[in-house]
Amino acid sequence: MPEPSITSRLQLSGFCFLLQILLIILFALFVRYSPERSPGLDSQELNCSWRNRDLGLQPPRSWDVHLQPLLGFGLLVTFLARYRLGSVAISILVVAFVIQWAVLIQGFLYSFQNGKIVVGAQSMVSANLCTMAVLISTGAVLGRINPVQTLLMTLLEVTIFTLNEFILLSLMGVRDSGGSLTVHTFGAYFGLMVSRILHQPRMDGMQEEQDKGHQADGFAVAGTIYLWIFWPSFISAPTFCGTTEPWAVLNTHFSLAASTLATFVLSPILHEEGTLWMVQLQDATLASVAMMGMAGEMLVTPFGALTAGFLAGLVPLLGSRFLMPFLRSRLKIQDTCGIHNIHGLPGVLGTLLGTLLAALATADAYGDRLQVVFPEVAQGTRTATGQGLLQLCALPLTLLLATLGGCLTGEAVPVLGRCRVPRCR
Repeated sequence: MPEPSITSRLQLSGFCFLLQILLIILFALFVRYSPERSPGLDSQELNCSWRNRDLGLQPPRSWDVHLQPLLGFGLLVTFLARYRLGSVAISILVVAFVIQWAVLIQGFLYSFQNGKIVVGAQSMVSANLCTMAVLISTGAVLGRINPVQTLLMTLLEVTIFTLNEFILLSLMGVRDSGGSLTVHTFGAYFGLMVSRILHQPRMDGMQEEQDKGHQADGFAVAGTIYLWIFWPSFISAPTFCGTTEPWAVLNTHFSLAASTLATFVLSPILHEEGTLWMVQLQDATLASVAMMGMAGEMLVTPFGALTAGFLAGLVPLLGSRFLMPFLRSRLKIQDTCGIHNIHGLPGVLGTLLGTLLAALATADAYGDRLQVVFPEVAQGTRTATGQGLLQLCALPLTLLLATLGGCLTGEAVPVLGRCRVPRCR
């Protein structure tokens, strides 16, 4: 492969420089730290919704959430032998940019006070949730767009993600603490639509996703372990409250355990060689938390969490065996990392589970927790059935915004593809 010209090599450098200078200027003009305790906190203590709570410091949880995109997702994209650590480099590039851009975009919508954006540790948690959605989307086009195009895709996706999140969580009052809908579903179908627009027929016959070596499996082991350790914190961080946190943590642990066993149940049946790849366990882990994202803070019950996790663990294996060939051959969607099976379908199923639980919520079952999980229902301004209908209506709205946003981004990305930019190796 010939070496890229000086023009193409400087394109990435110049684009990153311009973005960072612009971000520094915007931060200087608008962003300020929040006090350790915000005024009027006492009136908000019962409402622990992640958009209506103290913006003060919660460093342990923000650190746990920050580890997910860096050590969790970053290590999970190394299974393509051609890119290996280059995939991690792209993930770090995305994380570094999204954190800054998301703090600005989300700040203008959620914490714009007296002409300034007030930020705290919770702002970093919210930005990292946005980062996860972007990393999910990039998994669909991994290896097919260069770093400059990845940054452009990220720039547009963060904006559309925040708009969708604001409509759902703030205007409609949808409950989605762990991001089954806003993170996993949105990120998956946004990325799939970008991939569809950027379809490359010459790659249909390539089998890079099957080229897994010992090095890649080692990274998959590390990434899966990090997910097991830190994902319960990832689910519970947005719902940080003394009464609801145990439910989110326990439901996630039960779901993770059941999804792992589901992999051992189905993998020997579907694969003749009988070898269980580590990436299959990592996929099941991701699918289980996508399923439990919305329902984690709700009354799933232990057996319900185990059942949901077991079903979620079956989805990646069945999807990769039967659904991915259909997407590739008939719909012309090239899904490099299989995000449709790992995030998209489990996210949709998790949304339906959360819808059912919301419609069945009662004061007798939830007790004082009802004020925390479904404040409008507890206050009598909305019925449980109405809350369930809103949760359900949020699904087609998210799919619509993700689809339209993905198509728009897919059309815009090739604009920066005329000059050849060096890929990370």
